[in-house]
Amino acid sequence: MSRLLDAVAEAGKRLVAASDGRIAFDPRTALSRADDLALAEPGLWSPNRHCRLVRCRDGWIAVSLARNDDRDMVPAWTGTDFGAEPWEAIARAARDRDAREMAPAGAALHLPVAEVGEAGPAATTALTQGRAGNGIVLDLSALWAGPYCGALLAEAGHAVIKVESATRPDPTPLHTPALDARLNGAKRRICTDLAGSELRAQIAGARVLITSARPHALARLGLDEATLFAHNPDLLWIAITAHGWTGTAAMRVGFGDDCAAAGGLLRREDGAPRFIGDALADPLTGMTAATLALEALAAGRCGLLDVPLAGTAAGFARALA
Repeated sequence: MSRLLDAVAEAGKRLVAASDGRIAFDPRTALSRADDLALAEPGLWSPNRHCRLVRCRDGWIAVSLARNDDRDMVPAWTGTDFGAEPWEAIARAARDRDAREMAPAGAALHLPVAEVGEAGPAATTALTQGRAGNGIVLDLSALWAGPYCGALLAEAGHAVIKVESATRPDPTPLHTPALDARLNGAKRRICTDLAGSELRAQIAGARVLITSARPHALARLGLDEATLFAHNPDLLWIAITAHGWTGTAAMRVGFGDDCAAAGGLLRREDGAPRFIGDALADPLTGMTAATLALEALAAGRCGLLDVPLAGTAAGFARALA
C-alpha cells in the first residue's frame, strides 16, 4: 500500500499544479472513503465485502454482488438452481470454467465481473480547441469517482452544481453521509427530470458535464453526444465509466473493486491475487478525471474525456510494476 500511496502522491502533484495550487491534496485521505462506513481488511474479499476474487480453472475473476439484481442473476450465469447461496454457486461453477469465458459471460448479463488483469491503461483522449475561460460544472454522476472529480473541481474554484433525479437519487447521502459531505458539500444541489428540456438547456450553457452512467442509458434520456455537442460545441464532457465509453466495453457494468482487479491493481499472496484497498479504482479515477479536466480547461479544450475505472487502475498498476 505504501508504494501505491507514493504513486498517488506523485499524481497528486500534477493535480495540484493543474489547480494553480488551490487543491490541498493528501493521498491517504484521497483513498479513504469515510469514517461512517465499517470496512474490513482487504484480502480475498474487498473491504466492503461486496466484491470477491474467485479462482477459475485457468485464472481469477473479481465479482461484485452489491445489488439484489446482481444476486438474482447468478443462477443464469452459473447454471445453478435458484435458491443456492450465490457465492457458493459462483465458486463451484468457476472451478470448471476458464476466466476468459466466465467473465465475458457474466458481463453479457450486465453483472459487475472482470478477469483479473484484463484491462490496459486508458488511452489518451483527443480533444478539440474550444473557448477559453471557466463556466458552470454540472455533475450528474453518482457514488464516488464522478462526485470526487466534481469535488476537486469545486476546490479548484469552479462553480459545481450537483444534479440529482428525484426517482433515482444518489445513494451516498443515505449510506455514507460523511462521504457525501466531503464529495458534495461544496456543490449547489438541484433536483430535476434528467429527461427534461430544462436539464438539456442547462447543459447547453455549461462549460463542464460530469457523468458516470453508460452511454446507452444517457442516450435514452436524450443526453447523447450528437445532441449535446450540437447545442454546446464548447462543452467538456467528463464521461466516467467502468470499462470505457465506446465499443462493447461501453455496455459493461463495474464498480471500484472489480474494476481495480480488472486493472491488476492488486497484491499477490503465495501467487494468488488479493485486494489492497477499498474500491481503489473510484478515487483514482476521480482524481485523474479532475486533473485532465483542469488541464483541458486551462488550454481551452472541449470534447468528451473518456475516463474508465479499469483503465485508470491499470495505469496505476503499471506505475507500481
